[in-house]
Amino acid sequence: MSTDDVAAEDRADWYHDVVSQTVAPHRLVIPDRTAFRARAGVLGIGRIELSRHAHTDHRAWRTERLIRQSDPEHYILALITQGTKGISQSRNDTRADPGDMVFFDTSHPYAAGNPGVDDPVMSLLHIPRDLIRLPADRLDAALGSRLSVRRGIGAVLRQFLMSLETLGAECTPQELQLLERPVLDLVSGVLAQQLDAWDSLPAGTRNQVLLRRIDAFIDHHLANPELTPRAIAAHHHISLRTLHSVFQSCGETVAASIRRRRLERAHADLADPGQACRPVHTIACRWGFTSPAAFSRAFREAYGLSPRELRGSRPG
Repeated sequence: MSTDDVAAEDRADWYHDVVSQTVAPHRLVIPDRTAFRARAGVLGIGRIELSRHAHTDHRAWRTERLIRQSDPEHYILALITQGTKGISQSRNDTRADPGDMVFFDTSHPYAAGNPGVDDPVMSLLHIPRDLIRLPADRLDAALGSRLSVRRGIGAVLRQFLMSLETLGAECTPQELQLLERPVLDLVSGVLAQQLDAWDSLPAGTRNQVLLRRIDAFIDHHLANPELTPRAIAAHHHISLRTLHSVFQSCGETVAASIRRRRLERAHADLADPGQACRPVHTIACRWGFTSPAAFSRAFREAYGLSPRELRGSRPG
């Protein structure tokens, strides 16, 4: 949806309707109604929605009166990807820059605006309040605050949302339904970390959040030959027994998961014509294999041919 298809004099009213439908009813003040521009889109992920908004200067208020008239009762996490967004809710005043995430909800009054020079672009994750299994009083106290999404589980959530924006439109409704649980687990993990309320999460959610953190850690350190189950457990401050227990739901052991991912990366490099001049042992070393013989043996077991045979089978 875009103001490009709307007459200049109708753009403000059009965007007011879009915000009311995709977020909640607001009072909007747009300084220059004829120059106003906006784009918006929505992706359904089960009971969760992901919306994207880009707009020029305006101010928005969610008032007590509007809340009484209509409230979807959603928690919202806003990821700023461009420009700056300011929001005030529950005595918290936050200025969010690109890469920041702000937590607020539709059930309490708030004010939002554009405090910067650049027009903001942001992604909003709308989650029904009853889906977040954390103490409501602690969640409400954090409304209007900035969440830590630069590293750890927050960075995983940020990357996950960005991938949904890029690839979500290619998913079927059934596939998007399956993504509801991972999104909810990641959001719950980020909020639990922010509130220091990890123990309040259901055991299943804690395990899934931990698994996603470990997955991201493994992918980031595949090139390190010292990446072992013991090293992974130590980094995440858990026992080896806990690590293996978390991986039981994956259908493969931790060591098997590391080996599979390394082989997949090596296979992709070997099949890449642009890397035809790179020696096999260099590619193996790049992905954490210290023994050429062991790499060749593992590769043949996984793909039914040796690394050199794969290269020889490539057209051209």
